[in-house]
Formats: sequence, structure tokens, C-alpha cells
Amino acid sequence: MGQPVASRGQTATPTLGKAMLNKYARAFFTRVLTPFAAFLIRRGVSPDTVTLIGTAGVVAGALVFYPMGEFFWGTVVITLFVFSDLVDGNMARQLGRSSRWGAFLDSTLDRVADGAIFGGFILWYAGGGDDLVLCAVSIFCLASGQVVSYTKARGESIGLPVAVNGLVERAERLVISLVAAGLAGLHAFGVPGIQYLLPVALWIVAVGSLVTLIQRVVTVRRESAEAEEAEEAGEAGEAGEAAAVQEEAPAQDNEGKQQNASHGSEAAT
Repeated sequence: MGQPVASRGQTATPTLGKAMLNKYARAFFTRVLTPFAAFLIRRGVSPDTVTLIGTAGVVAGALVFYPMGEFFWGTVVITLFVFSDLVDGNMARQLGRSSRWGAFLDSTLDRVADGAIFGGFILWYAGGGDDLVLCAVSIFCLASGQVVSYTKARGESIGLPVAVNGLVERAERLVISLVAAGLAGLHAFGVPGIQYLLPVALWIVAVGSLVTLIQRVVTVRRESAEAEEAEEAGEAGEAGEAAAVQEEAPAQDNEGKQQNASHGSEAAT
């Protein structure tokens, strides 16, 4: 969908590495995908349609291939449809349709796609993978990823900037998980030992997500306390001004009465 509408508060400043990666990667893919986005627009395809198809492709790739242990082909399918996130945004910019609805739909379906990817891992380790520990780790990755996203959204909804760069945010979770899954899938083609990359990656994502969750909770706690202190200081200042006005009012009344009395005595003489 289109670029999200600016949320209330300020967003966290990205690290230099993330900023450079985002800048150059997006610039490259924008040049590559712009003609394709223009082609879809000419055919009457809407950005919302691309978003829905992209999410459906990711969900299908994750829930069809991953539970069967076909990590390589599942990752190939998911990666192809992940690019729809760039295509729909490109289309929205060309059409000038960036909107709150587009931002909402995009963000909501991102959560669906994330759930499907880690849900695929859960189904594999609960079934053919036969590893309850890694099944539990995958469940934790799924749950913590959703909560990490929620903490930022909820913090911003109550007027806090949530200005923190988490250790493992959504982009890192997906890159680590998908790259590891794709490489682990090469074991089916005879590459020895590479299947252990996925379990290692899941542990990394789990620990990183926990650290990120703690970072965001601590940040919201601090920003909330600062906001409340600022509000209390503002209220105290307003109360002080009101009290000063009330003190000035009787003094002005007394001064007025004295002036009236003086004028009356002058008139009597």
C-alpha cells in the first residue's frame, strides 16, 4: 500500500547501517519495479489488490511448503511475493493515493504474513521436524514478534514517540528467518550440515525479539513518566497563574475603592 501516514509523535531515528541499507536498497528496487507498477496501473489493478495477492502468496508459500520441510522452495515463493510490499507502495505513489486506509491495510496484512511464516515453522517442528523445543521457540518468535509490533503501535496511539531502535525489529526477523530457512533447504540438495542454520536463526530471533520487547517497554515507561511530569508542571504553572490573578483582583478592587473615596471627599469640600 501507500506510504503510511505520519503517526502521532516522532519515530525513532534509524541507525546509520539501517538508514543506508534502506536508502540504497529501496532506491534500487524502486527503479526496477516502477515500470512493472506502471504496467499494473494501466491494466486497472489497484494497490489494495496487489497487497492482498502478495499476502496470500506469502501465506500459501509458508503454510504449504514449510510444514512439509520444503524450506528452499517455500522461501523462494515467499520472497517473490514479499516484493509486492514495494510494488503496491510504488503504485500508490504514482496514483497519488497514499492514505490512512492503505497504511492500515498494509500494516495489518504484514502481521498476517509474519504469523504464517512462523506458523509454518511451528507446524514443521510439531510434525515432521519432531522437535518440541524448536516448536516452542517458533511459537515464542511468533508471539513476541506480534507483541513487539503492538507495543510501538500502542505507545504511539497514546501520544508517545516510542523513540527506540530495537535490536531485532520486523525487517531483521524476516531477513534472518527467511535467509536461514532458504539455506537450510539446500540440505535437500545434498549440502551437508546446513540444515542447522534454521534452528540457530530461530534462537537468535527469539532472544533478539525478547530484548527488543524489553527495550520498547522500558522506553514507553520512561516516556510516559516524562509526559506525566510535563503535564503536572504545566498544570502547576497554570494554577500559579490563576492564583496570581486572584491575588491581584482584590488589590485592584481596594485601590479602586480608595480612589472613589478620595474623589468623594474632594467633591464634599
